[in-house]
Amino acid sequence: MGIQHLRRSPISATVDFDAHGVQHGFLRLPYSRDDSAWGSVMIPVTVVRNGEGPTALLTGGNHGDEYEGPAALFDLARRLVADEVRGRVIIVPAMNYPAFLAGTRTSPIDRGNMNRSFPGRPDGTVTEKIADYFQRVLLPLADVVLDFHSGGKTLDFLPFCAAHVLADQAQEAKAFEYVSAFGAPYSMKMLEIDAVGMYDTAAEEMGKVFITTELGGGGTATARSIGIAKAGAANVLKAAGILKGSAAPAETIWLDMPNGDCFAFAEDGGLIEPMVDLGDQVEAGDVVARIYPVGRTGAAPSEICAKMSGILCARHFPGLVKAGDCVAVIAVVVG
Repeated sequence: MGIQHLRRSPISATVDFDAHGVQHGFLRLPYSRDDSAWGSVMIPVTVVRNGEGPTALLTGGNHGDEYEGPAALFDLARRLVADEVRGRVIIVPAMNYPAFLAGTRTSPIDRGNMNRSFPGRPDGTVTEKIADYFQRVLLPLADVVLDFHSGGKTLDFLPFCAAHVLADQAQEAKAFEYVSAFGAPYSMKMLEIDAVGMYDTAAEEMGKVFITTELGGGGTATARSIGIAKAGAANVLKAAGILKGSAAPAETIWLDMPNGDCFAFAEDGGLIEPMVDLGDQVEAGDVVARIYPVGRTGAAPSEICAKMSGILCARHFPGLVKAGDCVAVIAVVVG
């Protein structure tokens, strides 16, 4: 056992996770800095508990430039009352709070990507300390975990709820039950490029039922995308038996990302010209984007071709790309 696991988390909660009723407070992380020698990072948290029942952990702002989750969860935190709950709901609208305040994917303090920092360290960077607290304190409390994502400033997605293929088939089946209950316009069997250090992986390895979303992108949110997040969160809580009422999911289109051929990457930097839009059907070999070199006129663009047939479910958002950027993601319609 590493020495970091013997250390206590420096984060303290101003709420009591076992107390009944509604509590609004903070996860307080001491952070000494130039403008506040004995300062703290104060991460907002809400706990609603009533009687015995399962626990749902709802999170947003894992990446700080993704807004559907924070908008839906700040709203839910102010509206949820104990009488409507059987069990417990823990709401953290902005996990990587420094990144959320800065409007950046990663933390402005340590450049930490929260979703690549698990299991974290109690004696690590600010981002690692937050990840460690979720790993050791919050995730063990949860039965079901819903973590909201969207594309941030660099990607744009069809709005979908997703879960992963897992070795434990019962755990996987339960996750996809919640994906169905969420009721996003699209539902995805999702493949990750790199699952190492992810919050998703940490939860799944604990045996938790974990679902996530991608609800748009471009570093903003819309009334529609926030509405999908709000309705989905309520549906998940109802499906878990935590919130009164029955889930009422909208119709969904099921998608699958079967292998790495889903992803297309830029090999050159430049100006991107999308050749298809989100939701469009593409065939293997179709040109999905062109990248123009911008150092001179008259040069031919490079072409990015689909490696498989399906629909475009994600695309690069800004007009300029760099070598290595993901420019397109193809998914297969399965139902």
